[in-house]
Amino acid sequence: MKPEDFFLMPVLIVGESNFKSPAFVSHKQYEALRMFYVEKRPAAEVAHKFGYTYRGFTTIASNFRKDLKENPTSGMFFKNRGKGKKRDNKVNLAKDIIVQLRKQYYSVEDIKTTLDSKGYGISEKTIYNILSEEGFSKLPRRMKTTRKQLGPPRIEADKSVTLRFEPEEFKSTTAGILCLLPYIEKYGITQIIMDSLYPETSQIDKVSSILSFVALKASNARRYTADNLWCMDRGAGLFAGLNVLPKAAWFTSYSHRVTSRMNMEFLKALHQKWLEEGLLGDTSNLDFTTIPYWGNGDHLENNWSGKRGKGLASILAVLAHDPDSGIIDYGNADVTHANESSVILEFLDFYHQNKKTKHQLKYLVFDSKFTNYQNLDKLNKQQIKFVTIRRRGKNIVERIEKLPKKNWKTIRVECAGNKKRGIKVFEETVKLKGYEGEIRQVNITGHGKIKPAVIITNDFEIPLNQLVRKYTKRWIVEKTISEQISFFHLNNVSSSMVIKVDFDLTMSILTHNIFRLFANDMERYHNISDQSVFEKFIDNSAEIKINNGIIDIRYKKKRNLPLVLQKMERFEEVTFKNLNNFKIKFSGATYS
Repeated sequence: MKPEDFFLMPVLIVGESNFKSPAFVSHKQYEALRMFYVEKRPAAEVAHKFGYTYRGFTTIASNFRKDLKENPTSGMFFKNRGKGKKRDNKVNLAKDIIVQLRKQYYSVEDIKTTLDSKGYGISEKTIYNILSEEGFSKLPRRMKTTRKQLGPPRIEADKSVTLRFEPEEFKSTTAGILCLLPYIEKYGITQIIMDSLYPETSQIDKVSSILSFVALKASNARRYTADNLWCMDRGAGLFAGLNVLPKAAWFTSYSHRVTSRMNMEFLKALHQKWLEEGLLGDTSNLDFTTIPYWGNGDHLENNWSGKRGKGLASILAVLAHDPDSGIIDYGNADVTHANESSVILEFLDFYHQNKKTKHQLKYLVFDSKFTNYQNLDKLNKQQIKFVTIRRRGKNIVERIEKLPKKNWKTIRVECAGNKKRGIKVFEETVKLKGYEGEIRQVNITGHGKIKPAVIITNDFEIPLNQLVRKYTKRWIVEKTISEQISFFHLNNVSSSMVIKVDFDLTMSILTHNIFRLFANDMERYHNISDQSVFEKFIDNSAEIKINNGIIDIRYKKKRNLPLVLQKMERFEEVTFKNLNNFKIKFSGATYS
């Protein structure tokens, strides 16, 4: 015997005994059937050797033949093992949901967001592999607007409850709105909501209720009555301190309990905060906006819609906008034809609500149809400066056109892009019906309009070019109103009830102001629109991990992400009251 054979002897002996004396039932049956079919031994001999009764062994052989006849490839003793890690039961349960969502053209990222809301915690790689096995190809590249038009996932969302902040990980496609939370905390908006008159429910407190509306507005959700993926997104729920946002029926039910007084008191509290933070300058631009209702609104008045070029059954609202900070300070949707001229006086009462606070409002800038000459006289007697456009009747236009050319002079006024534009002006003093004393009137031509513009003001000291510039800034409020209509979907009102629309307008104002606080903190981006803020900074997905008092948000790579992360570094030690006093850490993920 060779030396190396000595070491192999125990292995050979053990292996031989395992084959001659099988210990497992399946192995024992295999050896018995092999002896019966291959070695052609009698059934009685095989039964005796392996300890079976004769009848018992013939039953085993009969069942073996029957199994092969019914399913020749069943592999009674030998089964093929699949490659890779064996999938757990959780993946198998989620398979039907994955297939169902892909049939609705949801992406792998959206599918993962939905599965995370149901607590499956399956990776995107696993989802992709399942879709490949089921024969689904990659989805074509689609526009963001196309993706937002997808129908709601036909899966029941979890009930919305206060988040317990237990250790967990999930993914969110709307996690970009979470970078607004530091500004909500910094400017005390959470406390203002807590002190407001807004209602709460047994399951969802006051702060989470209002922030749920803000989350939808900030996420560019078309309407909260159109149930969509947002009610499955954990990131949107986290924004409001919930597991997921409530379903559409909750939003509708909540707005039934809100009154106009609640909205006005809330705006007053915000107004006080803006004053304390120095976010309101000496000028306020005011304008009306028409919010159309597309249903049967017989009880609504007809108001002119410049966008449609005709009168529509609609709700008339007023907004007050600060031209420097972009903050919308005041809003009211309960304006009728009977009281629209006195809205400007109501705004002054709103602005000067707290007589102990030092106010710096000096100028009101508005359109020619905003109020009448009698109210202009009241403003003058209250020592409030105003700048507005005079209504240009046929006689006024003809008179201006006949003025001698030598009376006109050319001035240069700042315009967009740090440029200046030359216009011709003629300054004079005139009298108005219902207005005591004289008023300063500036006629303007060469400004790109067919008819001359006629600015009137009670400020005789402000330089001419500054006066013209101050009025041209009023067009910013028109742009802001246009943003409110397009981005915050004010033209898609879900109710003809003025009170409900007023609440929707208040939530739009709150969200707009949070966007402005965020944009004003971004160098060189403070003048961009809300739509651009959303597209450049807010519209982003992230992986979120909650553990040890920290909410770790890892954003997907994006062009402007470095600027966001740089600004968020200042808030790493801030604790968030509505998030169980947890801290938030913002960082970038390794994927794009």
